[in-house]
Amino acid sequence: MARDLGPACRRCRREGIKLMLKGSRCSSAKCPMEKPSRNAPPGAQRAFRRGQGSEYGKRLRETQKLKRYYGLFDKQFRRYFREAQRSKENTGDALLNLLQRRLDNVVCKLGFAPSRRAARVAVGHGHFTVNGARVTKPGYLVEVGDIIGVRKREASQKMVRSFLESNSGRDPQKWLKVDEQALEGTVLSLPALDDVGIPVETQLVIEFASR
Repeated sequence: MARDLGPACRRCRREGIKLMLKGSRCSSAKCPMEKPSRNAPPGAQRAFRRGQGSEYGKRLRETQKLKRYYGLFDKQFRRYFREAQRSKENTGDALLNLLQRRLDNVVCKLGFAPSRRAARVAVGHGHFTVNGARVTKPGYLVEVGDIIGVRKREASQKMVRSFLESNSGRDPQKWLKVDEQALEGTVLSLPALDDVGIPVETQLVIEFASR
């Protein structure tokens, strides 16, 4: 799936759920998902109610929802799925665990960026380090004990502090620890299924990806 650079709210309406693609701005009253008149799939057919759809359609929508939430290309998603299949754990649990451990997702969860899209750009521009080494791959998988830091340069530090101030009062998930003074985050444990921000029927995703 090529990355969709169009309106983020359009993707939420297509999936029928808030994907939080704009971060905290998705919680405002201006979000189309908050308006019953616009809480429908985009396009000329939006006046019709969202139907049950076919079994294939259900599996497709669940998979698209997961890919859009984490901002993945189809090729990237397939690679994660194959790695999850090789795991000794349940394939669905292993897949979500891998996606949660992506560096761009962790940066967003720590509050160092307002959204995953912004985190992906910031990581690509080299604003963050892992265990002291600069990492520019958004798909880098963090491990337990890793320390995610902000580069020691004014532009990076100023950017992250502004994000932290705008998200003041928000606590990171239990598997992460953030030190706002040092601008560092620590991975305390592997993420749990409850840490995924959207409801996902992993069995439907597995069935679609295994076809």
